[in-house]
Amino acid sequence: MTDQIVVLNSPGDVTQFQVEDQRVHPPGKGEIQIRHHAIGTNFLDVYHRKGIYPLPSYPAVIGAEAAGVVEAVGPGVESFKEGDNIAYAGPPVGAYCSTRNIAADRAIKLPKVISAKTAASSLLKGMTAYMLLTKTFHVRDGSCVLVHASAGGLGSMLVRWAKSLNATVIGTVSSAEKAVLAASYGADHLVVGRGADIVAEVKRLTGGNGVDVAFDGIGGDMLVKSIRSVRPFGMAVSIGQAAGPVPPVAVEELRPGKALSHPSIMAWCADIDRYREAAQAAVRAMETGIVSQIGAEYSLTDVATAHEEMESGRSAGSILLIP
Repeated sequence: MTDQIVVLNSPGDVTQFQVEDQRVHPPGKGEIQIRHHAIGTNFLDVYHRKGIYPLPSYPAVIGAEAAGVVEAVGPGVESFKEGDNIAYAGPPVGAYCSTRNIAADRAIKLPKVISAKTAASSLLKGMTAYMLLTKTFHVRDGSCVLVHASAGGLGSMLVRWAKSLNATVIGTVSSAEKAVLAASYGADHLVVGRGADIVAEVKRLTGGNGVDVAFDGIGGDMLVKSIRSVRPFGMAVSIGQAAGPVPPVAVEELRPGKALSHPSIMAWCADIDRYREAAQAAVRAMETGIVSQIGAEYSLTDVATAHEEMESGRSAGSILLIP
């Protein structure tokens, strides 16, 4: 059987992608073979492509989540059978392909109510939301949280999940159109526009106190603004750098008693027990409607266009690749 695979020849721009034919081998011991129906994209993929998070070697195949159907089962696998609908996320990367063999313990069976597209757009982001809201900082009834890019893929899930915990959510968005979307996800207050004075607006909305926790996937100079938006003894969480690398942050910014965290969902998922805990939590959340909206779909062969769209910030929600 011959399938397509997207190879990243070396770190760089989208011209480093090359679509090739791939001969798929039978799954090995403890593995299953998956025919992908949808592949999720994440800013993590951009970081891998650019070499911000270097891969062990090149050429390489990136992509951290996908969903599809089991086509073959390797020796020793008893928990899956041909035809099962599954999804997976986390390490090792390599999802940008039509068919893939993975370790069976990385696969999660999907309930019938969750489609492959929903799972591929939401599993890794749902796992990240679970890690952030329950492990990195315990968000609970009465918490006040700041979610940047609250109409985006991860941002929308953070908003929905935080609201399910009875938190108050302040979201930031770049446009009035995205504000409408973020409000529909449950955001209580919205700060609109890239030039908005976020710190002043957060302080105004919180009676001068600041939020309990701020989730910042923007990076650049936004992290300092996020720290300044947090109450004393609250936490700022750096989860990405969509706007560019984060410059050095003076320790004095953490006075009085603020915490700064830089968690990694890939590091969290390296432990199989933690991975399965987060994945099952994400699936349960998806069953209740805590999902990432699908902003766009592209053919696997249009991977370069998908990455350009993701980096542009124009799309609200997740971008899928369809083999």
